[in-house]
Amino acid sequence: MTDDHFMSIALKLAEKSLGSVAPNPAVGCVIAKDGIVIVEGYTGIGGRPHAEVVTLQSAKDSIHGATMYVTLEPCCHHGVTEPCTVEIIRSGIKRVVIAAIDPDKRVSGGGIKALKEAGIEVKQGIMQEEAEKLNIGFFTTQKLHRPFIACKIAATLDGKISTFTGDSKWITGEQTRNWVHELRATYDAIMIGSNTLVNDDPLLTCRLLEFENRSPIRLIIDSQGKLKEEHNIAKTADKVTTWVITNKELGRKIKNIHYLVVNSNDAGKIYLKDMASKLVSEIGITRLLVEGGGVLITELLKHNLIDRLIICRSGKILGNDAVPFVINLGIQSINSCYQFKKAEIVDFDEDIIEVWDRL
Repeated sequence: MTDDHFMSIALKLAEKSLGSVAPNPAVGCVIAKDGIVIVEGYTGIGGRPHAEVVTLQSAKDSIHGATMYVTLEPCCHHGVTEPCTVEIIRSGIKRVVIAAIDPDKRVSGGGIKALKEAGIEVKQGIMQEEAEKLNIGFFTTQKLHRPFIACKIAATLDGKISTFTGDSKWITGEQTRNWVHELRATYDAIMIGSNTLVNDDPLLTCRLLEFENRSPIRLIIDSQGKLKEEHNIAKTADKVTTWVITNKELGRKIKNIHYLVVNSNDAGKIYLKDMASKLVSEIGITRLLVEGGGVLITELLKHNLIDRLIICRSGKILGNDAVPFVINLGIQSINSCYQFKKAEIVDFDEDIIEVWDRL
């Protein structure tokens, strides 16, 4: 068996913890010997224990002289627990194969150095691109100090998200809506604006049986106090962590709701870049899914805060008087437009899902 084979197993393991380990990365780990997987593991809920520790502690057979495959460089700094490198060195592992280098400045190459100095053979770069893509949220927080931000949009062929009366149930079919619930489970948080809150009164949870305990943190941008006790989000805030993002201290707060106060821009509205930064520093979010309306999506676009567009497109047409998913941008030249590249197409019976990444 090749290194790529065992690393692909580790990557599939890492995927299992996406959406449940923030602010830490989702890491998978495999220990193999004589071409056979001995033990495997992935990052624990909340980010601990780390994948390497989970795997080492689960080993029942001897791993002396074995090879460890891990999707991200093992940590080498002291935190809540001792470094993973110490555990690996102590275990008798002979060789460590690493996909991606940890972008955290406290590690970044230090883990590899520590292993090599202990006489362990290290190979790095196996399926690196796949590993970095899987942990795009963690890499984004380290580089840009904000979460990776994806916008999910249910739209018609002509790019509309509701009729002029606000009716939007349902633009897409059941297959697509189930796919979206699975998607939500892979994100740390889901966000809407106050207009979507009032118009749709959503739950923003994962409602498929196998994902019902994987609902992301819910975020509502609401500086005018539109969230009321009777809204579905407020009624379920004791079950799913919920934050209201506002630009001022609200005199009246709702039970079980957390509040994050961020700065205002010159127009007195929430400064989105400050909000994005505080989502990392105050809440620990690495992957954010936005399911807001045209106003929120447009503002995020204007502030270069959209990394991915996920357009769930149906075969319906609503016409010019319907509500678009992007409103006025004031673009006068094609050369000035926002550009995205096609990343993936998912084909369902009634709809297609288009995934577009920012150039």
